[in-house]
Amino acid sequence: MGFEKLGFHIPSLIVYIVNFLLLLAILYFFAYKRILGMMDRRSERIRDSLEAADRAREESARAREEMEQRMAESRRESQALLQEARQAAERHRQEEHARVREEVRDFIEKARRDIREERDRAIDEVRRHFAGLAIAAAEKVVRRSLDRNAHTDLIEEVLREGEELPKG
Repeated sequence: MGFEKLGFHIPSLIVYIVNFLLLLAILYFFAYKRILGMMDRRSERIRDSLEAADRAREESARAREEMEQRMAESRRESQALLQEARQAAERHRQEEHARVREEVRDFIEKARRDIREERDRAIDEVRRHFAGLAIAAAEKVVRRSLDRNAHTDLIEEVLREGEELPKG
């Protein structure tokens, strides 16, 4: 045989092939199914883990988007609140300005009334003094006869007495 020259011993080769096939059958029935099952389970766990990671990534993206929307809404709300505060401050400033203007107007009106009253009192006082002077002059006219010299003397006397009256 030509195989023996090559270093192959046919009966040993057949024993090796039978042993290999028996080992392969034993491995197939006992180990291969378990190994495949284990690999399938591991593959399933990896697939589940990848799906969970995808879901987590999607949830994270959704949560980040929602957070950004909330932050944008918060910014809009804070801007609206600031605008309202500015408007309230402006209204308050205008109201205070109007109130102060009204107070100034009232103060000026009161001052004008006080000045009119004081002027009226002063005019009344002057009238009373003038009436007193006129009465005094009339009394003197009645006491004396009116000639030109007496009349001039009388006027000068009344004017002197008017200057001597207390000024109020």
